[in-house]
Amino acid sequence: MVRQIEEKAISSFKSGLNCAQAVVTAYADELDYDNNLSLSVACGFGGGMGRLQETCGAVTGSFMVLGVYNCKKFTDNKDRKEATYLMVQKFSEKFKQINGATDCRSLLNCEIKSDEGHRIAKENHLFETVCEKCISDSLKIIDELIE
Repeated sequence: MVRQIEEKAISSFKSGLNCAQAVVTAYADELDYDNNLSLSVACGFGGGMGRLQETCGAVTGSFMVLGVYNCKKFTDNKDRKEATYLMVQKFSEKFKQINGATDCRSLLNCEIKSDEGHRIAKENHLFETVCEKCISDSLKIIDELIE
């Protein structure tokens, strides 16, 4: 199942969705949520939240997926929050172990907010090599956490 979700996410990213959207859209069918709404909600989270290069969009998209997962699993909001917070903490720890950071700026090691920086990132294929890896890593971690 992870492989199908990964293919869907990478394909979505390559088609123009941002990294957060790629992650949330990949789980829409499996977790039975409104894909159009999730794409809208995740729209501003790419590039480390609006290209601010703060928390990686693949990471924030993953946090959204974990929230949906727990909201479907638990009826009480306290249980939902606690389970989600714990999963977010575990996710963040694992992602940092794999990639060294969770912020887009450190991951890309390039300023993408400016036109010049964005061009440099494209020329150096950072979106393919770094962002796609972050998306794939995120999906694997989500799968570990929800099993």
